[in-house]
Amino acid sequence: MRGSVEHSWGWGHCAPSPLLLLTLFLFAAPFGLLGETTRQVSLEVIPNWLGPVQNLLHIRAVGTNSTLHYIWSSLGPLAVVLVATNTPHSTLSVNWSRLLSPEPDGGLMVLPKDSIQFSSALVFTRLLEFDSTNVSDTAAKPPGTPYPPYSLADFSWNNITDSLDPATLSATFQGHPMNDPTRTFANGSLAFRVQAFSRSSRPAQPPRLLHTADTCQLEVALVGASPRGNRSLFGLEVATLGQGPDCPSVQEQHSIDDEYAPAVFQLDQLLWGSLPSGFAQWRPVAYSQKPGGRESALPCQASPLHPALAYPLPQSPIVRAFFGSQNNFCAFNVTFGASTGPGYWDQHYLSWSMLLGVGFPPVDGLSPLVLGIMAVALGAPGLMLLVGGLVLLLYHKKYSEYQSIN
Repeated sequence: MRGSVEHSWGWGHCAPSPLLLLTLFLFAAPFGLLGETTRQVSLEVIPNWLGPVQNLLHIRAVGTNSTLHYIWSSLGPLAVVLVATNTPHSTLSVNWSRLLSPEPDGGLMVLPKDSIQFSSALVFTRLLEFDSTNVSDTAAKPPGTPYPPYSLADFSWNNITDSLDPATLSATFQGHPMNDPTRTFANGSLAFRVQAFSRSSRPAQPPRLLHTADTCQLEVALVGASPRGNRSLFGLEVATLGQGPDCPSVQEQHSIDDEYAPAVFQLDQLLWGSLPSGFAQWRPVAYSQKPGGRESALPCQASPLHPALAYPLPQSPIVRAFFGSQNNFCAFNVTFGASTGPGYWDQHYLSWSMLLGVGFPPVDGLSPLVLGIMAVALGAPGLMLLVGGLVLLLYHKKYSEYQSIN
C-alpha cells in the first residue's frame, strides 16, 4: 500500500526541474510576507447575556494596519466566518436576540462596515461514512456504499470555554450526535481544534503546515466512534459561499520536498478569488494514529466544488446572520483513506488538518536537506570538470616540457 500511496501523492504525469522549482520559490517567497509578519491575537468566548451559554468564539488578530476576525460557532453545524479589515480598530458586534431568532439576518456584524476588505465562510455540514468492503479501486468516487450521514447540526457540543487555552491560542469544539440510538458515539467524539498564531512557524507533528500570522489552523479528529462497517471510510462535507454564480477554485501545488510530510508531495488550496484574497489550504493526507507518521498516513480525496442545489444544506445561524439569506453555496467532500492499507479501523482514530487565512497562502521553501542535495547534485558536475581540467593541464605540462639529451 505504501507504494500506491506515494504514487497517488507524486508528480502525476510530469515533474518540474529542480532549477524551475528553486526559481519559483525565490520569486514567490516574498509574496507570502505581504501580510502582517506578527499580530496581537486574542481569543474570546462571546457571552450570551440573555440565556444559556452559546458556543461563539471570536479570534481577533490585530496587525499594524489591519485586523482579521475568525468567528467560530457550533450554533447549527460548526462554521467559521472569516473577515479581514483595513484597520486595527475594527470590532465584532453581536445581537444575541436576533442571532438566536428564526431570522438571524443582521445579528452578527464587523464594524465599521466600510473597513471590510474580504469576508467568506466555511460550514462543516455532515460527517460522511462509506462501506468500502467490496471496493478495489482506491480512486473510486464515492469510495464505497454510503451510510446515512451524520448532520453536524444535530450534534451536542461541549462548552467551548472549558477548552479555551490562551497560552496556545487554541480552543476545541467536541461533540457527538444528540440522537444516537445505536450508540456509535457512546465512547467517541468528533473534535474541531482551532488555533491562531501570532507569527510564522510550523507545528512539530505532520503534516506540519506552514502557518503565518495571517492564518488560523483547524485540526479535525474523530476518536473512539464505532464504525458501522468493518472497512468504513469517513469524510467531511464542507460548504462555502460562492463568488457570484461561480464556485471558488481549488488548485493543486506540487513539490519535490516531502521532509515536513513524508511521502506527500502535494498541497491543495481553495481560493475565494484572485490573490490576495481568502484561502483554505491542506495536504491530501490524514492520519490513523497519534502522533501521525508515514506508517499511519491515509490518502485524502477532495471532490470538485459544485453548487449546492440538489439538496438543502444544514443552515448556520452565524453565516446567515452576517451574510443574509440570499447566498449561493458551494459544497465539496473530503474523504480520508482507502479500502486497503491503514485506516480508521486500526485504532478508531482519524485526524486531518487545514489552514484558513487571508492574503497570499504560505509558500513552502525547500528544506535544508533538499537544498543540500541540490547543491551537491548541481555542484558535482562543475567540480568534476574543474578537477578533470586541472589533471589534463598538469598532464599536458609534464610531457610538453623540453627534455635535454644527456
